[in-house]
Amino acid sequence: MTRRDALIRVIDTLHGEIAALKANNVAELEKATSAKLTAIETLRGLGEGPAGPELRDLADEANRLNDTCRIYVNLMAANVRRRLQLLTGEDSNSYRRAPAYA
Repeated sequence: MTRRDALIRVIDTLHGEIAALKANNVAELEKATSAKLTAIETLRGLGEGPAGPELRDLADEANRLNDTCRIYVNLMAANVRRRLQLLTGEDSNSYRRAPAYA
């Protein structure tokens, strides 16, 4: 397997993660994440070296997709936080007024 092939595999698994996040499918997310980590380890095992324009473009695409995954996860976490605050009766304002001391 070449570094190009390994990067394409990472990109494919990131697409799988995004699809699972959009569908809120935890089982598929676990599979996609496991496959991504395996692909990253394969890429790491291929070593480092000069990267031509094609490899740099693939790495940039992988970074963009990873950022998309991060955004989805952060949005989901914020929604969970908001729901928990509503359930516990907490004000949704994360900046609370400090108690006054005399």
